[in-house]
Amino acid sequence: MAKRSCIVPECKAALNAMKYEIAAELGIVGTAHGDFNSEFADELGSGSQSAGAIDWSSMSTRNVGYIGGSITKRLIQQAEQVLGSR
Repeated sequence: MAKRSCIVPECKAALNAMKYEIAAELGIVGTAHGDFNSEFADELGSGSQSAGAIDWSSMSTRNVGYIGGSITKRLIQQAEQVLGSR
C-alpha cells in the first residue's frame, strides 16, 4: 500500500496525536506505564521506536476503522465550530 502524505504537512503531528488520544479514549490501546503522553511522544519526536510503541499494522481493521471514523467525526465538529462562529 502506498504511503499517504498530508495535504498540510504541518498538521501531521496533531493528527498523529489525535489518533493516539482517540485510541486511548475508546480503550483500544492501553498505556504500558499509565503515561499516555510519553507513549506517543517518542513516535512524534525522534525516529527511534520505543518499547511501548503501538504496532498499528497488527491492529484489527474494525479498531482502526473506529479510530479513523472518530477522527473524522471530531474534525467535522471542529470545522463546524469554526465555521459556525463566523
